[in-house]
Amino acid sequence: MSVMADLFFGYHMPNYTFAGAKGGEIFDRFLEQATSAEAAGFDLVTVMDHFYQIRGVGPETEPMMEAYTTLGAIAARTSRVKLATMVSGVTYRNPALLAKMVTTLDVISKGRAMLGIGAAWNDSEHMGYGFEFPPIGEREDRLEEAVTIAKLMFTQDRPSFEGKHYRIDRALNVPRPVQPGGPKIMIGGGGEKRTLRILARHGDFGHLFGGPLDALKHKRDVFLAHCEAEGRDPSTVKLLMGSLAILVENTRDAKAQLERIPEERRPMVMVATPADVAERLQPYVDAGFGGFTLSNQTLPTKEAIALGGELIKLMSGARSAA
Repeated sequence: MSVMADLFFGYHMPNYTFAGAKGGEIFDRFLEQATSAEAAGFDLVTVMDHFYQIRGVGPETEPMMEAYTTLGAIAARTSRVKLATMVSGVTYRNPALLAKMVTTLDVISKGRAMLGIGAAWNDSEHMGYGFEFPPIGEREDRLEEAVTIAKLMFTQDRPSFEGKHYRIDRALNVPRPVQPGGPKIMIGGGGEKRTLRILARHGDFGHLFGGPLDALKHKRDVFLAHCEAEGRDPSTVKLLMGSLAILVENTRDAKAQLERIPEERRPMVMVATPADVAERLQPYVDAGFGGFTLSNQTLPTKEAIALGGELIKLMSGARSAA
């Protein structure tokens, strides 16, 4: 298997449901996963920016904590791993406020924040919370304006901006971000006309959910075309792919794990040893993807997260956990 030493690995945490955990115990269990991911060598820990649990993870009535409050608490208990949402819906917060929140996270974490942002999609929680949910075209317009404002507030002392949907007037953002140039920006989503173009124009990281290799190669080709049109060097943007991988120590465990998964979901889940998963993911690396995110849905325990660390070492050569 070929090796790419600069692969980037994220541990995504969409699930706050833990057997027997209530109230403050929920965060204790959640924090254990985050610190285990840092110890295993993951580069990034992300949380969902939702207010209801989403389909594909669980019933919407399951626990869901506010993202940036949670990230601030994780920042105070970790030291190396980068922190972000996967990803913030542009409709949830005024973008200047969001830039301030991410800057605050950068200060608390001593330079480990990233801004994850996307066009939003979950109409149910918009309705429940009274958030405006405009058509997708307007949400994409808002996304580009929001990212523009965030970059200005990360890099300039008193920026102003007048857009169709948002404006700032000599906005202050003090204390300044710790990271030179401000937190990196991660755009979530694979919309070919707008989202991937916004990524080519403004993003440092892009995140796509997993799928067939040919489909993701096509998305990358569309992204490369946008980079060419924007005059952007595509090597300055790292494309990440979500992977629903359940890591096990041996094939006997794999069979047992797979049998616990509803039959209709089994085609979407990879249950295998770290070595087998590394082999299956390598074609995506060869196709130009710069890293992968794994999930606390499929790696819920310290032992499973440690197997994620084994996968990282296999795919990144001799790299060891910091």
